[in-house]
Amino acid sequence: QVHLVESGGGLVQAGGSLRLSCVASGIIFSVNSMAWYRQASGKQRELVATITSGRTTNYADSVKGRFTISGDNAKNTVYLQMNSLKPEDTAVYYCTADLLYGGRYWGQGTQVTVSS
Repeated sequence: QVHLVESGGGLVQAGGSLRLSCVASGIIFSVNSMAWYRQASGKQRELVATITSGRTTNYADSVKGRFTISGDNAKNTVYLQMNSLKPEDTAVYYCTADLLYGGRYWGQGTQVTVSS
């Protein structure tokens, strides 16, 4: 089992920055990739960014050039650096961990609110 705890959300003005953190614990040696999803009120959950164990990253078109996903193995932590934030980035952001042998774990989510 993998336990994920997100932090770093908050209220920021448009154009500002935030860094989200996701600390993983448990059988983390079996994690193949991690990702950040978000869900805005009344909308479907969407994939924001992914990072594999080999450090390959991918981003949604809507955040390319503004968001950066990274990992720190020593701290068992994945980060999402969010720059040039827009009101449409407002959502609950979730961290996920996909296991080598299947299965996905979710964190509890952290709220990001961008004011115009």
